[in-house]
Amino acid sequence: MVVMWMLLGLAALTVGADVLVRGASGLARAAGLPALIIGLTVVAFGTSAPELAVSVRAGLAGQADIALGNVVGSNTFNVLFILGISALIVPLVVSSQLVRLDVPVMIGVSLLVWWMAGDGTIGRGEGAILAAGLCVYTGLLIYLGRRESASKPVTEDRAAEPRPRLGWSVVWVLVGLGLLVLGAGWFVDSVVQLARLAGVSELVIGLTVVAAGTSLPEVATSIIASIRGERDIAVGNVVGSNVFNLLGVLGLSALVSGEGLPVASAALRFDMPVMVAVAVACLPIFLTGGRISRWEGALFCAYYGAYVAFLILAAAQHAALESFAGTMLWFALPMTALGLILSLVVWLRRAKR
Repeated sequence: MVVMWMLLGLAALTVGADVLVRGASGLARAAGLPALIIGLTVVAFGTSAPELAVSVRAGLAGQADIALGNVVGSNTFNVLFILGISALIVPLVVSSQLVRLDVPVMIGVSLLVWWMAGDGTIGRGEGAILAAGLCVYTGLLIYLGRRESASKPVTEDRAAEPRPRLGWSVVWVLVGLGLLVLGAGWFVDSVVQLARLAGVSELVIGLTVVAAGTSLPEVATSIIASIRGERDIAVGNVVGSNVFNLLGVLGLSALVSGEGLPVASAALRFDMPVMVAVAVACLPIFLTGGRISRWEGALFCAYYGAYVAFLILAAAQHAALESFAGTMLWFALPMTALGLILSLVVWLRRAKR
């Protein structure tokens, strides 16, 4: 029965992602908005529904570590794993708007949340500021999307192309989101049970299966979008989800909690700086080639594997933790930074010509 529910969860995730991508693509055409804007808003916010449910419920229950850890862990997972695996399937072309606006917003909001957490608490007032920021950001995206659509000349092909019905597109989006949330729940519950039956510790289950479980809708949606050639939806889904997690999920969680969200010192020292560093790493990669290549996708996936390995070793206080951390700090990270700097220098030289 456990295996059956796991397979049903995978099937629901696959079908839900396909239906959502089709509905989102149709919604973009029916509403006259670019696919990127739909990916950054409707798809991104919808696939972040599990994070919203988990963190708000945790905030109401006074479980601040779960509320904050869910957002920070999901944002790291979204960039490193989801963008990485999507780029491994098909190299992702990056929209100029992402480079000019959305990635800088993601970096700025990540830094803002880290700064807000510096005193050990994200208060209710700060939560209100974050939630208000989401409204401003969403309004700006819709305005820019409509302006871009209006400025594009209507070609004969576009004029002859029948527009999907708005109502049906909305229905498909809602059906797809429902299947994603349902499938993610079935899959995570069944895998946790299988891991327990196999004797895997609760710690490892929590750090891997459960941590990534709320991001399964984003995984399925971005992978299916990449396969179907909807690359703006694949990338916009990740960037938009990260912005929504920080402004919407974390903001609402701080608002509903009694005295704000206390921030653990370990998260302030390690997990939040990693989240900020991952967000910052997007900009030079997106900027230099206007695309996320397969080798960059492989690098992102490798770093997520290293991040999870570090969490497991640290929690278990394993003897290999010190040597592993030293290798990452003094070899892997500097070599990656050097490669990114060289790529940026080459791009700047080309831009000057």
